[in-house]
Amino acid sequence: MTDYLRMDASTDASIADVEPIELDAHVDTDLDSFDESYGANPSTGEFELSDRAALRRVAGLSTELTDITEVEYRQLRLERVVLVGVWTEGTAEQAELSLTELARLAETAGSQVLEGLIQRRGKPDAATYIGSGKAQELAGLVSSAGADTVICDGELSPGQLRQLEAAVKVKVIDRTALILDIFAQHARSKEGKAQVELAQLAYLLPRLRGWGDALSRQAGGRAGGANGGVGLRGPGETKLETDRRRINKRMAKLRREIAGMEQIRATKRGRRTANQVPSVAIAGYTNAGKSSLLNAITGAGVLVEDALFATLDPTTRRSQTPDGLLYTLTDTVGFVRHLPHQLVEAFRSTLEEVADADLVVHVVDAADPLPESQVSAVREVLAEVVDNTDRPMPPELLVVNKIDAADKFTLARLRNVLPDAVFVSARTGIGLTELRERIAGALPHPSVAVDLLVPYSRGDLVARVHAEGEVLAEEHEEQGTRLRARVYPELAAALDRFVTDRTGS
Repeated sequence: MTDYLRMDASTDASIADVEPIELDAHVDTDLDSFDESYGANPSTGEFELSDRAALRRVAGLSTELTDITEVEYRQLRLERVVLVGVWTEGTAEQAELSLTELARLAETAGSQVLEGLIQRRGKPDAATYIGSGKAQELAGLVSSAGADTVICDGELSPGQLRQLEAAVKVKVIDRTALILDIFAQHARSKEGKAQVELAQLAYLLPRLRGWGDALSRQAGGRAGGANGGVGLRGPGETKLETDRRRINKRMAKLRREIAGMEQIRATKRGRRTANQVPSVAIAGYTNAGKSSLLNAITGAGVLVEDALFATLDPTTRRSQTPDGLLYTLTDTVGFVRHLPHQLVEAFRSTLEEVADADLVVHVVDAADPLPESQVSAVREVLAEVVDNTDRPMPPELLVVNKIDAADKFTLARLRNVLPDAVFVSARTGIGLTELRERIAGALPHPSVAVDLLVPYSRGDLVARVHAEGEVLAEEHEEQGTRLRARVYPELAAALDRFVTDRTGS
């Protein structure tokens, strides 16, 4: 555990006088302790996990770098950060848990958390977020702790960032920039990288700023004047204006690229729709165990990591209900409290996989201190995504995961608060049979019941019935294969000549 400090609510209390508190960030059981079904199995994504940890730079070995970029600096050594939050509403426990989550985000991004401070205010200070007096106290703490960065638990305006940076003399970032940084590190696909870059540029655009004459290149006026005269007059743009123009141009290009990728995804989705294959989307809070659940049900082999936002690129796999109905299962990006609006906009095409689904499997982390707030945060983002489409909100199946890591009192409370939820452990396999049955019961089923006698020469039709419908009974007779099944109208039309009995549902 890490001891963080909480800034006292009193306006005249100094940072040195506050008492340390312990913020307990939940860390799931190490993945190496998976049971035999997961142990050395590639379905846990262990190879991809090792790739992500490979090729890390070792601090202190290079003697050539004298002027390094921020990204290179982050790779050379962990940034030492101090967290700052403003408690404006809710309970003290909720404020501390929010800062705990910020600490986990910072550690996921590659930082070492030194201190955590909470300031009790009616609302954040318009100038420096925490007030000028507290900013000076924070500057002293940052200097004594040797911190490189201050991370604020909220989205700061450009003015707040600038003035707080001037007060503490180190880099200041907010929660939005931190989440964008994590997304930039974890994006793997071309679409994921484009979406993250678009979100970063949308965040950066209003926050561009310059330092003195270094970024002032506007020229004009009489030759020989203050601007230098012939050969030194520019187009009349400052460096900031040039940067804004280039960013807007780049954002327009990214939007076109993402729109083209969205069309490709829509085409693939259209094929599944044409084949009338039901779709299930796995949604939920980040690190709730969505990828583990996908692996447990389908053996997909996607990356499983005890880190926030480990999954950014949606993964779709095929599965079957116990009665033989084929459906697709899609793992989507996780959500978080106060998910940056830029990310929701940039990842809209990805999140619409949820809106297009026939069923949403909403995964909740039972071991989280406040799982009910997870449910609210996820539903808020889903409502925002679906509201921008013409489709209604798909049915929701709540799944409480990690019950093996939760205490019995929490589980008892959740069973009372969420009576319709399925309680499972993707790690141990507890409850997965019930989950498969609940998914099967919630999916749309083929509407036409048929009794077929298909000759052995048309084995392709028998295969289609197995792939696209529900086979209720199958017998092999002298004339061919007799099937009792439920199929969709399009397939029923193709089977018409072999139907001995057909009734609508």
